[in-house]
Amino acid sequence: MNGRSGLPMTDADWPVDEPAWHDGHAVWSIGLCLSAAGRAACLSLLDGRERDRADRFLRAQDRDRLIACHAALRLILAGLLDADARTLAFARSPSGKPELAGPEAERLRFNLSHSGEHALVAVSTTARIGVDVEVPRPMPDALRIARAHFHPREVAALAACGPAIEAGFYACWTGKEAFVKAVGAGLSMPLDGFAVAIPPAPPAILEIGGRNAPAAAWTLTALAPAPGVTGAVAIEAPRAACALRRLRPDWAERLPGP
Repeated sequence: MNGRSGLPMTDADWPVDEPAWHDGHAVWSIGLCLSAAGRAACLSLLDGRERDRADRFLRAQDRDRLIACHAALRLILAGLLDADARTLAFARSPSGKPELAGPEAERLRFNLSHSGEHALVAVSTTARIGVDVEVPRPMPDALRIARAHFHPREVAALAACGPAIEAGFYACWTGKEAFVKAVGAGLSMPLDGFAVAIPPAPPAILEIGGRNAPAAAWTLTALAPAPGVTGAVAIEAPRAACALRRLRPDWAERLPGP
């Protein structure tokens, strides 16, 4: 199944694998529901800033998920780079996008997204890349939200979706978020300033800043890493193939202890 044909890459397309160097583009799926031992092992991988950020969460569930996300990110990047997960250093671009620092700074671009008990890590050796994942919730006001924030082309397409409007809304949302994160523009890029295609049309970035987007400039792929979970990856490359991988369910328990 192919995201460019309009069908999302489903959980059946994500083989379990161990992170290792891979030229090109890939998205890794990670489960965040961990045992106490797994959470302790994850915490041992993080640096002081990551731990401080985790400690600022009021809810233990949010704290644990951030710890798991950042540990999984370190595990994946370390496997790709053949490096020590604990010694990887991170910085932020002028727009605030996380990136590798130190000797590994130019070797990989990456992006992280999480929702509920699911996380995605996108990596590329050659291009800007962004990823988003959402666990959908009921959205009875989807069209009202779209009219307030989305591009008129997207609003019109969603209005024609009928009963599929909520699925269309989340496909639109994740596609837009993936693109914004790939560009690294953050809040400086208004969501109504560009348009993505709405299912059943194949995923694509249609328009940027009032101009039709060059078909060869970006690849947008719909993802479904788990049943009922919606995602997307945006890659600044023409017709880009993106490998899909999944960490083993017990990935955190297999980490070296603290």
